[in-house]
Amino acid sequence: MKIVIAGGTGFLGSPLAEVYAEEGHDVRVLTRSVAPGESRHEPGTGMPGVTRVGWAPDGSENASPAAALTALVDDADGIINLAGESLGDKRWTAQRKAQLRDSRIHPTRAIVAAIRAAPRPPRVLVSASGAGYYGASGEEPKTEESPAGHDFLAQLCEDWEAEALRASPTGTRVVLLRTGIVLERSGGVLAKLLPPFRMFVGGPMGSGRQYVSWLHRLDYLEMVRWIIDTPGIDGPVNATAPHPVTNREFARAVGTALRRPSLLPAPAFALRMLLGEMADPLLLTGQRVIPARALSHGYHFRYPEIDIAMRGIFGE
Repeated sequence: MKIVIAGGTGFLGSPLAEVYAEEGHDVRVLTRSVAPGESRHEPGTGMPGVTRVGWAPDGSENASPAAALTALVDDADGIINLAGESLGDKRWTAQRKAQLRDSRIHPTRAIVAAIRAAPRPPRVLVSASGAGYYGASGEEPKTEESPAGHDFLAQLCEDWEAEALRASPTGTRVVLLRTGIVLERSGGVLAKLLPPFRMFVGGPMGSGRQYVSWLHRLDYLEMVRWIIDTPGIDGPVNATAPHPVTNREFARAVGTALRRPSLLPAPAFALRMLLGEMADPLLLTGQRVIPARALSHGYHFRYPEIDIAMRGIFGE
């Protein structure tokens, strides 16, 4: 298969590219590390393997050669759009919010324009979104049928998805992947949470009652591949484990896996002072998101429960 991945050098895209390449597929990774329009085959990935293709989708008319991107997506078996700057790296100033939005909207818009111009549009576009789509929801379960929330992150996800859906008239199947917190010890949110636990000062954040919608990274990789291979799946899909947990339960599971206590809470006011506005949607409010569509279509989770996931991550 020919698989094109935007954002294919990060925590989620890089292992996806590796898995597809190991199976002998032709993987094209869109990256800013190569000049727009140029390509470089990744050494050690065999043939066809992984080829890095330069692009710079910054919203300007000449940011990336449109013809080159159109040729790249033409007749592809799958496009996986993971482009976007990390939500938790910096405080959410007005400037940072604009960067977060532009880093998602512009790449998605460029990919969709290429799909619409392609003589043979790709079979499927899997475009990233987030569980933050649902906004703060307390204990109320949210499925793909639930409406969007009203905060910055919810609005960003809604606009991001709207850009991706513009590819639908071409006949390309569009899947909107509303991803929760993806867990793996080598990166992502979990790697940032481990140091306090290892120093015996880990614990729940805020009240501890807010829900964490999470997913083991292996389940994330397998779910994306399952979506690519399952023609009946389109529209929104929640990429979360079937058993979300409260923040207190999450902290307990981390502490148990590390054989450390999980009793010292991080007060909400301290997190807001440290992180600003992003503390609420990312850490303090949460969503109880259920992967209803994946379950109804028969996806089998390797790690459906948090304790099983932590044992898998930490080798217990």
